[in-house]
Amino acid sequence: MAPLRLPLLLLCFTIALATPAAAQEILVPIPPQQEQPDSAAAGRLLTLADCFALALKRSEEIAISGERLEETRGRFLQALGSALPDVSFVSTDKRQDGTGATAFTLKHIPERRFTFTQPLFTGFKEFAAVAGARAERQGRLHEKARAEQLLFVDVADAFYLLTEQRRDLFALETIRATLLARIEELEDRRRLGRSRASEVASVEAQLRRVEAEMEQARSAETTARQLLEFLTGLPRLEGVADQEIPLGELAPEGAYVGKAAARPDVRAAEEAWRLAQHETAVARADYWPEVDLEGNYYTERVGNAKDVEWDVLLTVDVPIFQGGSAKGAVRSAASRARQAQLRFEQTRRQAELDIRDRYALLQAAVARARALDQAWQAAEENYRLQLEDYRLSLVNTLDVLETLQDLEDARREVIRADYELKRLYWQLLVATGELPHDAL
Repeated sequence: MAPLRLPLLLLCFTIALATPAAAQEILVPIPPQQEQPDSAAAGRLLTLADCFALALKRSEEIAISGERLEETRGRFLQALGSALPDVSFVSTDKRQDGTGATAFTLKHIPERRFTFTQPLFTGFKEFAAVAGARAERQGRLHEKARAEQLLFVDVADAFYLLTEQRRDLFALETIRATLLARIEELEDRRRLGRSRASEVASVEAQLRRVEAEMEQARSAETTARQLLEFLTGLPRLEGVADQEIPLGELAPEGAYVGKAAARPDVRAAEEAWRLAQHETAVARADYWPEVDLEGNYYTERVGNAKDVEWDVLLTVDVPIFQGGSAKGAVRSAASRARQAQLRFEQTRRQAELDIRDRYALLQAAVARARALDQAWQAAEENYRLQLEDYRLSLVNTLDVLETLQDLEDARREVIRADYELKRLYWQLLVATGELPHDAL
């Protein structure tokens, strides 16, 4: 019965390799750790969408972007407030050395009044400031959206690296079990004089190489798990559940490149350009005269003015000579606006290049995955034929093991190509500026 052990073991190995979906269900769960996370995600497998949602809550960079957005809201209110009237109540008490015989020598001069101040014209500075604050706020919104997209890329890379290493480790464990069984069988055959010692040594050498690759896969798995835990904020991960991506036929490249203008970082750069233009308008306002209106309503006065209940003051300030300060401010602001325009154009061109690069990589990855799948099928067919020849004693065990190694290598290449395809798919979507959680 010993000669039959090899074909049966190799046949089981072939069945395991030929069922990637079932193998994936086996390898995806991560062994539980000693400490369980205090989280709603505990006790269940996390999908990519779950990990991204957790990362959004945990990321300090996203929180900083939110605070920057709140800061711009404050500046918008400040700019808006400069165009609105100011109302205040002023109470003064003046004491002086006097006889009190006349209104000018009173010892105590109290005054209570409501003051209303309204800027009537400041060269449209307030309107430019309000528009600039609004542009800054929109820019911060786009920056926050882009930060979320880049965070998604990091989460997806860590997520797929973890699942890839688990599937790779499963394949290595399968081949290791097959080699151990083969060594045991060859030892029995060697004692019977039907196998050579060199055959046993050859299989043992192959086993050690597989074990070394397993250690490397475990190390990569640990690194990926720690990175995913860092991004999600979970102290321990129960496991992750991989899902198929909705990848169909790729549209023409132009359909993706055309979305570059709507990408959040491009729109943020455009809003920064608008902000710089409004700052230039604010600087030019120093050439214009300023007109202010101030009104007072008195509730208490003494002396000669005690019967005067209100007064209005109109002030017109016309700039004549400012020593070049206004001209210098305008030139500086105009230069910053041109710089912002150049950065906007550069960001847009960079976005288009990024999309083209990701599109080319994904296109090549799709073709490579198809070729590797065909190579895997050919390796399976070759392995099946080798088994038939082995049963007919046309080939030796080393030939079968070599074919088995080729099959295992082909399967591992398919696994790597599969996850590279998934990573590039999400990277292309993010490169076009599409929100990833809308596509999950």
